[in-house]
Amino acid sequence: MDQQLTLALSKGRIFEETMPLLQAAGITVTEDSETSRKLILPTNDPNVRVIIVRASDVPTYVQYGAADFGVAGKDVLLEHGGEGLYQPIDLNIAKCRMSVAVQAGFDYASAVRHGARLRVATKYVQCAREHFAAKGVHVDLIKLYGSMELAPLVGLSDAIVDLVSTGSTLRANNLIEVEHIMEISSRLVVNQAALKLKRERLQPILAAFEQASKRKA
Repeated sequence: MDQQLTLALSKGRIFEETMPLLQAAGITVTEDSETSRKLILPTNDPNVRVIIVRASDVPTYVQYGAADFGVAGKDVLLEHGGEGLYQPIDLNIAKCRMSVAVQAGFDYASAVRHGARLRVATKYVQCAREHFAAKGVHVDLIKLYGSMELAPLVGLSDAIVDLVSTGSTLRANNLIEVEHIMEISSRLVVNQAALKLKRERLQPILAAFEQASKRKA
C-alpha cells in the first residue's frame, strides 16, 4: 500500500507558521518555498512531501485525496463547506479576524438600523450572507478576489467583509472596522480515507501538531 503522505499548504503566513509544527513531528522541508519554483517540495522524510497550492484550493485537494492532509484557514473552510474533510485540530496559527469595514464617515449604524439595502464587497460570500441574514440586514453581495479596500473608495460598495490582522491596510485606505464577525485561525484538515488507510503514518504527525499547537494557544 502507498504510504507516502502529501501535505497541502499555501504560501505565506500559513506556510511559515506550519514549519515549526512540522519540525515538531521531525519533518523539515528541504527547499525554500519562496525561492523554489517547484510546486511539490521534498522533505527530509522520503515518504512525506509538501504541495504548494492556492489557499482557497487546500480543502479541495484534501477532499479529493490529491493531498492526505493540509492546513487551511477557518475562513476558507467555511466557504468550502468542509465536505469530506476531518478537521481534528485548531492549530492556533495565522490568526486574524473577519470584520465589516466601511469608509470613514459612512454612517453604518444608521444604514443598518433603517433597513437600507447595503452593497457589500467580499471574497467570503457565504460568511457575509450568514452574518447579515442573522442581523436581518438586506445586502447585495459583490464577489471580489482581491483589494477589497478599493471597493468603498470608488463607490462599488458601501461596506466590505474581509480578514483583518493589524488593521494598517484599512487605516491606510481611510477605512474603519465597524463590526467583528469572528476570530479566524488555521486548522489541520485530513482526507477521511487517508485517515483510515494511512493512520499508522498520519497519527504521529497529527499528535505532534496537536502538542505544538497547544503550546501556541
